[in-house]
Amino acid sequence: MNLAEAARIAARGLRTNKLRSVLTMLGIIIGVAAVIVLVAFGNGLQRFVADAFGPLANQIQITKTQGAISGNRAARDLTDADVDALSDRSRAPAIGSVTPSVNGSALLQVVGDGQYRSSILGTQADYLDVANRELVVGSFFDDQQARNKAKVVVLGPNPVATLFGGQAGEALGKDVRVGRTTFRVIGVLKGNGQQDDVAVMPLGAARSYLLGGGDVVDSITVRAASTDVVPQAVQQASAILDQRHQIRDPGERDFTVTALQSLLDQSSQVLSFVTIFVAAVAGISLIVGSIGVANIMLVTVTERTREIGIRKAIGARRRAILQQFLIESMILTGVGGVLGILLGIGLSVTAGIVLPQLVTDFPAPSVSVGSVVLAFTVSLLIGLVAGGYPANRAARMRPIDALRHQ
Repeated sequence: MNLAEAARIAARGLRTNKLRSVLTMLGIIIGVAAVIVLVAFGNGLQRFVADAFGPLANQIQITKTQGAISGNRAARDLTDADVDALSDRSRAPAIGSVTPSVNGSALLQVVGDGQYRSSILGTQADYLDVANRELVVGSFFDDQQARNKAKVVVLGPNPVATLFGGQAGEALGKDVRVGRTTFRVIGVLKGNGQQDDVAVMPLGAARSYLLGGGDVVDSITVRAASTDVVPQAVQQASAILDQRHQIRDPGERDFTVTALQSLLDQSSQVLSFVTIFVAAVAGISLIVGSIGVANIMLVTVTERTREIGIRKAIGARRRAILQQFLIESMILTGVGGVLGILLGIGLSVTAGIVLPQLVTDFPAPSVSVGSVVLAFTVSLLIGLVAGGYPANRAARMRPIDALRHQ
């Protein structure tokens, strides 16, 4: 008996018990679909993180160490002189730009429209590029306004929501009292869910009218010339500040240098582990399905014992019996795997269309070919393994014993 004939006999046997076959395949369908959908969600989340923070991969954040350092020395402040030293291309060729900033908080007030306690950020004109932020309306202050300490401010969405009813256009050109000084609103930032309550203004204006601090800066954002030279930029920045702060032992540094690329790599690794974990959890349903397949195949062998005896009595070989029941088991799991793939892809595509409309910036699932191939391969292996014992049991029956079975 060739494979085609064995497949026809197996298919006929499955059609004889349609409901039982469908219920048996259901576990495989759900398991395969679950693996594909969960991996798709994991891939979508990884892509979302990469798209959102990828432009920041060449950034290096430098901040003052908080508290006492080794030797009970007080940490020195970061200053404008440090910024100038880091900006020297002859000393740090791997560094593309250097942006200092100062931070604080102040009460924002609009006459007749209430007040809002906001965080204050004083920085330079390249803030939008450095922070990967966008404007909803208006414009950002330029280099000349930064040098002139212009009393202009760009508001985040939260202050606009409180002071202007969420109408970004209404805020443009309005005067806002920040602390004791009046600033003119020239732009509104697009929300990013992290720094939405901020009011951004020129560094000099923030120092002169609100925060003071002389030449002290709270943080320095360094952008490497490219993502390929981030390690060199970190090394050069650390060396320059070591020299300026008279640091001989790296363990006694009074500043912290953090490359965002390393944080992105760590987050990507964590998300990969999470994706693998949830896929493994979904795979449990495949194991449950395999138990169902094995159980049904054992029942099938029992029901067809006399048929097996007759076939062996007229000359069917052990190999033919084994082949027939293995093919029947693999048809069950193979068809279930195909249906599970279609269901999984369908659910992923539907979720990618519907969920972003319900939840803003929801990471759309992304189906990977690898998860589809893996899920289908596993379903076939389940058929081979789960059907192996029942098929071998049928093949080893003695014809006389099989014919006597009632």
